[in-house]
Amino acid sequence: MVAAHALSQRVPTADGILAILSEVELAVQAGETLAITGASGSGKSTLLGLLAGLDQPSAGDIVLLGQRLGDLDEDARARLRAGRIGFVFQSFQLLPALTALENILLPLELAGRSDARERATHWLARVGLSARAGHTPRQLSGGEQQRVAIARAFATDPEIVFADEPTGNLDADTGARIIELLFELNASVRTTLILVTHDDALASRCQRRLHLVAGRVHEAALA
Repeated sequence: MVAAHALSQRVPTADGILAILSEVELAVQAGETLAITGASGSGKSTLLGLLAGLDQPSAGDIVLLGQRLGDLDEDARARLRAGRIGFVFQSFQLLPALTALENILLPLELAGRSDARERATHWLARVGLSARAGHTPRQLSGGEQQRVAIARAFATDPEIVFADEPTGNLDADTGARIIELLFELNASVRTTLILVTHDDALASRCQRRLHLVAGRVHEAALA
């Protein structure tokens, strides 16, 4: 589903070149769940963004859903992501002017789904928020916003879901409920799941764990 070879990311700073990632090797199979862990600043979110085609690496190759990302321009990468990849972010990334239902509906409409409204309604129900369909993000709690974000991620039937610290802005109890929901839905549709987390409880739910130390893979083992 996604593979990286000799993946590096370096950025210029006032003090010289900063190596965020160095020579990362990674392969994730269909249906697999992988946690990317590491201390703050270890390169976790940078790696996730590169694997998803949101950013371009300084060096190395990434193959996503059979496409070599280095061969694609920005528009082609966006087309590859549309409908085939779902995202869940720490900060939810819901559009504030849209209702919960409309936030789920938007990517379905952009993907050209003829059943967009039906699917959006179905997935809002799947995360237990049918009664909140007409509420905007500011009228929802943090946990409810993340439920909407999860529904949005899964609604397009993605082949891969990337999640960046999905419980990072939530209290422990709400975070635990979000973990259960995320893995319940992922198991039901058998989507490949790649997530960044500092939460050991969340990482332990994945089949594999890739641990980064200062931008390098320190270990990759069963969680």
